[in-house]
Amino acid sequence: MNLVIFGPPGSGKGTYSSRLVPKFGIVKISTGDLFREMAKENSPLGKKVDKILKSGVLVPDEITNEVLKKRLSQPDTKSGVIFDGYPRTVDQAKFLEKIIKIDLVINLKIPEKILIEKISARRICKNCGDIYNVADINEIIDDVDYILPPMNPKKPGICDKCGGEIIQRNDDKPETVKERLKVYEKQSKPVIDYYKNKIKFLDVVVNRGPEIMVEKIANDIKKMGLK
Repeated sequence: MNLVIFGPPGSGKGTYSSRLVPKFGIVKISTGDLFREMAKENSPLGKKVDKILKSGVLVPDEITNEVLKKRLSQPDTKSGVIFDGYPRTVDQAKFLEKIIKIDLVINLKIPEKILIEKISARRICKNCGDIYNVADINEIIDDVDYILPPMNPKKPGICDKCGGEIIQRNDDKPETVKERLKVYEKQSKPVIDYYKNKIKFLDVVVNRGPEIMVEKIANDIKKMGLK
């Protein structure tokens, strides 16, 4: 089973995709994670990617597609994949169609006001990439009650999983958040229209914490006959 989890920055793609992996025996591929690893390299491409990430714009399709195709050639992807952060453009979606069959798109929906608060409060382990969030959100927007509790580590600043240092990514800082959302609206949202008439689609309003939402998503996937 191959899934795409889609939604704007801060909607929970990384958290939900990581937690869906063990439920379905698939692997997660995050182009964002791949790029951040590449940005640490002291190479011309690594430096270029690092500059792009800090600016808040998308990495060009030709670089993204090359990196993704290489990752998909590894044997662990044969059992199934959940794509986090890819495809972000219609051209990327068309490229993906040529190399793998997508069974379902999961589309996470959340108001921009909450997105900005969540992104600015997101923290990530410097070593293993585990995700945390210090925001405590309890709001009603358009008659929907959003209760999103913080996801704090047991020890402040220390990852529960590996003991690594928890940091705020440069592209999660408030000054880049609004630019990232603009980029999403302009370039990525059309992918929803492209996919909706082609494959199974699951809209998910993210109004509770991951423990509740992940179970709901997993149950909805099973009800659609996928496993």
